[in-house]
Amino acid sequence: MINAERAPAEESSSRPNGGPQEEAPADNRRARWVLALGSLGAFVVFLDTTIVNIAFETISHSFNTTAGHLAWVLNAYSLVFAAMLIPAGRVADRYGRKNIFIVGIAGFALMSALCGLAPSAGVLITARALQAVFAALVVPSSLALVLHEFHAARRHVAIGVWGAMAAAAAAVGPTLGALLTEYASWRWIFLVNVPIAAVIVALGRRLLHESRDPHASGVPDPLGALLVAVIPALLSFSLIEGPSRGWSDTWVVGGFVGAALAIPVFLWRTSKAARPVMDLTLFKERQFRDINIATLLFSTAFFGLLLANLIFLQTEWHYSVLRAALASSAGPIVVTVIARSTTKLATVIGHRRVLLAGAVTWALGCLGFALFVDASPHWVTHWLPWTLLTGVGIGLTLPVQSGAAVAKLPPAQFAIGSAINSSFRQLGAVLGVSIFVALLGTSKLGPDVGNFQHIWWVFAALGLAAGIVQALPRLGAGASPSGN
Repeated sequence: MINAERAPAEESSSRPNGGPQEEAPADNRRARWVLALGSLGAFVVFLDTTIVNIAFETISHSFNTTAGHLAWVLNAYSLVFAAMLIPAGRVADRYGRKNIFIVGIAGFALMSALCGLAPSAGVLITARALQAVFAALVVPSSLALVLHEFHAARRHVAIGVWGAMAAAAAAVGPTLGALLTEYASWRWIFLVNVPIAAVIVALGRRLLHESRDPHASGVPDPLGALLVAVIPALLSFSLIEGPSRGWSDTWVVGGFVGAALAIPVFLWRTSKAARPVMDLTLFKERQFRDINIATLLFSTAFFGLLLANLIFLQTEWHYSVLRAALASSAGPIVVTVIARSTTKLATVIGHRRVLLAGAVTWALGCLGFALFVDASPHWVTHWLPWTLLTGVGIGLTLPVQSGAAVAKLPPAQFAIGSAINSSFRQLGAVLGVSIFVALLGTSKLGPDVGNFQHIWWVFAALGLAAGIVQALPRLGAGASPSGN
């Protein structure tokens, strides 16, 4: 991946000197433009991890299919996205980050159009998987392009802004999706990507400078990348199908067993491959390891709750698609407002304190849903307070995790570290959706308020566990003065 500390002469670039040596005003302006463009690209592809959630019921009725089947519209994107992120970074290093960014955005637009025009659920699921391939090309290339423009002293700020945009995209997706679904069609959730992508491509061709890693060769182990997708796919299949098939069903048990057996195979393959899909030595850094565990736990809770709340409002309180999104919009607004500030706060008081505060706030919000929400719709008193609390929890967590994941890594490993952290976030999305569908399907009479209350308890526990992971190193090793 990109070596952020490499001398300009060591990295091929279309710049005469290979990279900015002094932050002259013109360079500052250029860097801000590149940061804006790279963040917009990340925003668009991360937006599609959640924008479909609000239209889940609408699409289900449109294709006359089950929630379990339609869950793969969400999971196909997240699974392929997670598996392709790390190989995509190596491809960008070898063939040019600008080239791959432009190809990724253009391909993402084409696959978005195919999603919007899909005649069946099967075509939509396939198109979503292909959409994720191009989305994966965008993420590491956009970050590498941004890092190339900033001095080492300012890169943490750029990473924070880029991460905040990704977190904000995941949070505001349902509201944007609701507006499109209500006033146009669920198909515009995908079609709207086309004009946005066209603008990014046009500006990118003018503003971005090409850069490559002359030492990059080949791509990471394809079998390892396949296993990254297969393991959570097997878990997801068993979780989704368990309630309907029965937990003792051969296929369900086989999925769990297959996932368990594939994990040591993945670790063995990664240790032996010439170009492993995941550099396991990175996990020797305690902060990197803990942050990724916390990311997986919190993302599972976040994506699961996001879908659960939207489905609850539509099925139990009988809200329209737009009303359900607006009822949940207070949380995303909070995330958007505080996301950038929390990354700065983490640099002052330490990421552990911020992440622990975020986990506790999140858990209190989920418990509020579980204890006070019932079948009677009382939005102001029974829903809004907990939406605001979970929004604060998200804003304190997702942007900070993105920066903290790479904070202790050498700058040369920023991009690969960010790609791994993004992969863990997408795997959490798969598990969150799958756990929600599994818990929702355990009721013999169909979903009811009691079922959702159990779901909220589970996601409260998972979110809190993400914070506890951060606290344990402090208990074991003592706190540093900065709290990091």
